[in-house]
Amino acid sequence: MEKNIINKSFDFVVVGGGMSGVCAAIAAARKGVRTALIHDRPVLGGNASSEIRMHICGADNHMEREDARETGILEEILLENKRRNPNMVYPIFDMVMWEKVNFQENLTAFLNCHMLDVYCKENKITSIKAVQMTTEKEFLIEAEIFMDATGDGTLGAKAGADFVIGREAEREYGETLAPAEGDTKVMGSSLMFSARDIGREVLFHRPEWAQRYTEEDLKYRDHEEISSGYWWNELGGVEFDTISDAELIKDELLKSLVGIWDHIKNGGTHNAECMELDWMGFLPAKRESRRLIGDYMLCQKDIEEGRIFSDAVAYGGWSMDLHTSDGIRNSEEVPTVWNKVENIYTIPYRSLYSRNINNLFLGGRAISCTHVAFSSTRVMGTCAVAGQAIGTAAAYAVKYHLPLREVGESIHVIQQQLIKDDCYIPGFVNEDSEDLAKRATVFANSSEEKYIPENIINGYTRKIGEEKNCWRAKVCREEKPIITLKLEEKVNIGEIRLIFDSNLSREITPSINTKVLERQVVGAPPELVKEFEITLFSDNEVCDRTKYSTKGQRLNIVKYDNENIYADSVAIKIIDTFGSEYANVFEVRIYNK
Repeated sequence: MEKNIINKSFDFVVVGGGMSGVCAAIAAARKGVRTALIHDRPVLGGNASSEIRMHICGADNHMEREDARETGILEEILLENKRRNPNMVYPIFDMVMWEKVNFQENLTAFLNCHMLDVYCKENKITSIKAVQMTTEKEFLIEAEIFMDATGDGTLGAKAGADFVIGREAEREYGETLAPAEGDTKVMGSSLMFSARDIGREVLFHRPEWAQRYTEEDLKYRDHEEISSGYWWNELGGVEFDTISDAELIKDELLKSLVGIWDHIKNGGTHNAECMELDWMGFLPAKRESRRLIGDYMLCQKDIEEGRIFSDAVAYGGWSMDLHTSDGIRNSEEVPTVWNKVENIYTIPYRSLYSRNINNLFLGGRAISCTHVAFSSTRVMGTCAVAGQAIGTAAAYAVKYHLPLREVGESIHVIQQQLIKDDCYIPGFVNEDSEDLAKRATVFANSSEEKYIPENIINGYTRKIGEEKNCWRAKVCREEKPIITLKLEEKVNIGEIRLIFDSNLSREITPSINTKVLERQVVGAPPELVKEFEITLFSDNEVCDRTKYSTKGQRLNIVKYDNENIYADSVAIKIIDTFGSEYANVFEVRIYNK
């Protein structure tokens, strides 16, 4: 007897629940779009989840580039994790991710749900078929717009979207880091472990199937840090196909992982006598497979020149990090070459939708770029902000029933919405004509030198070079700092948005690496405002005064939905921070009801 298929209909369907897919789905749902997130694992986050445990890298290059950390929904998630999970327990991070998705209005998550088939008509995806492995339910899910956040470009490939695998020849895009002749080599997958000191000597018995390694074998592979490792435990791309041989790659990586640990425990002086493995991954972190093709292919020159595209919607800055394709089996070469990216570069909207499937967005590591450019764009921080851009653009496309290519004609609207939602786009600034604060007169009862009150309406929400772009004042016990915005006229206040300082020069990523965690503070960033008060005035009379907690967040949105409050002045008092003696405010926006 044929199984009944459950029919579902949405506006926007995201396939793949890594950081890019999660940020895209949340962004669209928050704009009122009926959104589905299809993910074939029990936990969200992809390579950042407890199943794999890779840290979320981005444009800050592990704190090498100041004030470059990605914001928006990714920042919101990571700050929530810092507050709720100060000692970085991975299952708690999984819970934070699940909570963000599961309790988001307009968003339905299908976990443990594997996409089986894709149905198309006239260069558009009409629906997908999926099976939920835990319930044995089958779904036929229809939507107006789809996003491929599978990592492998699986949705796009099944739909007939154009894609490439491997390395382009140098002459194709004039890339000096590309090989002379193109090939099908890709970067491999990695398998991680973590270890703990149990305070007494513990032996390790190598199983017969594990590899053996000497110091000579690992001469180009740093293994000084023995509490976790190692991204260079990598295979795939030459001998193996990273998609069809994924299970074989996993088996071989287990052999090398255990062999590496045997070397650490039994193969020399590594001070590992009291160390034992407490976790081993069984799901490799995949770097590269298919790359889907959009209207524009981002390339090496764009990244090297720090190009600011007119249709920029996201940014990157990670090194062009080109791994040796045969990974740990090549002991005579360094595992990667870090080609430093001098400046932040932008990612154009044209690289985020398919050139031949008219309703398919390209997310995650499968966006439209060359192999060389991909070596920078593939990291999860960059994927996440591109994902939020896709979700925002999807909401616009759904609202006006536009083909994805035509959305680009209104890119200014998308850019301004992203900036409003605390997504940084280099070269762009707040130009929102509905933001009443931009025309306000701003003054404060105290300010630090160079951190003038007017900075909160200059359109920038982070320090850029020598420009501070925020108001700073000391939080004294005797007198709290207050910044006041005098409006042009009395208005019915509907919403106030505030952006505080979460120190975008310091990492907050989940990690199993001791050195990465030691660079972080425990809990919320001390620079963040913890508690503040907003007072609304009408003709110098108080018409509303309320205290708020930031709950450790950088972006705070205060809504006045159920009250008719007319005010001509807004005063913001900083009551406390999470530890700093100074309060920093980057932006205040005020909107009419």
